[in-house]
Order: sequence, then C-alpha cells, then structure tokens
Amino acid sequence: MTLLHEGVSIAEAADATGVSTHTLRYYEREGLMLAPIDRASSSHRRYTETDIAWVRFLTRLRLTGMPIAGIRRYTELVRVGESTVPERRELLVAHRERVRAQLDEITASLRAIDHKIDIYDKEISLS
Repeated sequence: MTLLHEGVSIAEAADATGVSTHTLRYYEREGLMLAPIDRASSSHRRYTETDIAWVRFLTRLRLTGMPIAGIRRYTELVRVGESTVPERRELLVAHRERVRAQLDEITASLRAIDHKIDIYDKEISLS
C-alpha cells in the first residue's frame, strides 16, 4: 500500500499493521502513539507512514510480551527526544533478556514435545 501525504483511514491502517481498528483506537486512547493522529475534515482518523511504522513496532513489543505500562514508558521516552536514548536502550535490553528467557523455555518445551513425538513414532512403526 502506498500511503498518500494525507494518510490512510483507520481501516487501511489496520490492514497495513495487522491489528484491529479497535486496537488502533486503544493505542491512541492509552497514549501509546507518538503524536496525536491527524483527522480529516470529516473528523475521521488519518494515519501517516510514521504512524503505521510506530504501530508495527508497538505490535512487536506486545507480541514479545512487553506490558502496556512498559510500552507507555518507552513511548514517553521517545517523545522526550534524544536525551532519553540511553534509558530507551536500557528498557529494550531488559525486555530482550526477558524475551530470550521465554525463548529458552519455549525451546526446552519444544524439545520435550519432539521427544514425545519420536517415542510415539517408534511405537507406531512397531505396530
């Protein structure tokens, strides 16, 4: 999708980001957008390329389990500007460590599942 300079509708933004229109409104209500979403003269929301990219990043944070409070804090830091880069980095490094720990747990669980499947495959082949 090519975004025009005047932005896209909420339905188009939802399609471009893979989240629902409800989620987009929620992000806006919770103060998770970097800037207020522009409105057309009809008062309909108009999302820019920057808005779309931001929602995609927020979605990555949510998919990796970052709580809304953490996302809100990160968003506030981004709004403040360059002086918060070290704190933003620290927040993301801590989150990355939690994600890595989750991946380790999931990998161990996957190994256990694979092991059980191997046992069943052997039992089936002996039948």
